[in-house]
Amino acid sequence: MTTLCWLCVRLCVELCRAGALLKAAAHALRQPLSYRTMPGMRHLAIRLTTCVLAMTRDAMPLRGILHWCTLVILAGSVLSCQFPNRYLIYPKEIPVHVQSWTEDVDQGPLRLHLVWAKPVGAGPWPTVLVHPDGSATAADMRGVLWDLASRGYLAVAADYRRLHDGTYQRTLFPWCEEAEVTAVLEILRAQPWVDGQRLAALGFSQGGIFSLLLAAQSPALKAVVAYYPVTDFPRWLAAPHAPFLQRLVFHFIREYFRRDAERCPGVTFQTVLDNASALYQAERIQVPVLLIHGDQDGAAPVEESRRLAARLAALGRDVELVVIAGGRHVFNFKQPTQAQEAWQVTLQWLARHLAVANNGRQTLASGASQDRSPLRHSCRVF
Repeated sequence: MTTLCWLCVRLCVELCRAGALLKAAAHALRQPLSYRTMPGMRHLAIRLTTCVLAMTRDAMPLRGILHWCTLVILAGSVLSCQFPNRYLIYPKEIPVHVQSWTEDVDQGPLRLHLVWAKPVGAGPWPTVLVHPDGSATAADMRGVLWDLASRGYLAVAADYRRLHDGTYQRTLFPWCEEAEVTAVLEILRAQPWVDGQRLAALGFSQGGIFSLLLAAQSPALKAVVAYYPVTDFPRWLAAPHAPFLQRLVFHFIREYFRRDAERCPGVTFQTVLDNASALYQAERIQVPVLLIHGDQDGAAPVEESRRLAARLAALGRDVELVVIAGGRHVFNFKQPTQAQEAWQVTLQWLARHLAVANNGRQTLASGASQDRSPLRHSCRVF
């Protein structure tokens, strides 16, 4: 009885706290989303998470706690982040002389949803594979694809679903075998309008991770551009320098990742994390890599890219790190000035390595030569 009374009293106290926090959250959501209020909103999200943990830890099984924590973390992300605008600096309408279409391709347990965009004409065209961030789909990348297609590229966005319990579901770790990683490249090279000798991968956040891992598996790529990727999952999940509450949140994120990784049978969770970490695959990355990261990224700290750039440079690889001043996570869909700076660097990198004319509107003939002398490892700050 004493324990029950204590739980009731604790529940009332925590409900009162939750009520006050939710009232504050409702007030925050009524305000314009600006970065001047972001630190306070992040603090609010952490307090909400802690409150729910306190209410549920004595009354719910672990699975239920994980479920609620996941929901609260997602809600906190909404509270603490500006909503992305996928067309922020990219075309909102399909440009003239650009064709676009979609398709689904099944490869065993994988289903690839592809959104294509290309210039009018037979090609073949230098091709850029685009991987969206974790909160987006291939369809959300249409603005990026249309911009690239208007500059003489064939661009295709891909998202992956894995067969689980009879349905294809999105997952953090879509690839369980090495052959599955490069399946998308086989699909691309089978198309007559794709120039298989001029392929690049471009990705944002989770998509940046996918693009780097693809480069580790296939020398067919001529260049990679990775925006704000996590490159060392074990270290990132450990959050060694984070405050206590943030480390607590990362603990539950780790458990969520662990359950998602169970879709790859016979592989340990640690192996899955290592295989998903580009830093651990650096020796296998032979292609030129451009890393773009905001110096104010609170989700994937810029050290994630700095450590990978240093490792690739030590291996003698062609790598460049561009640090965007004031850039937060997914800045290219939220902060127009930083987005424009990063996009111009991206276009220059693609043009250099895919042999596209500087104006971006006219491609060089197949086999045309262009100076591709290796770049030294460098870091630029905008």
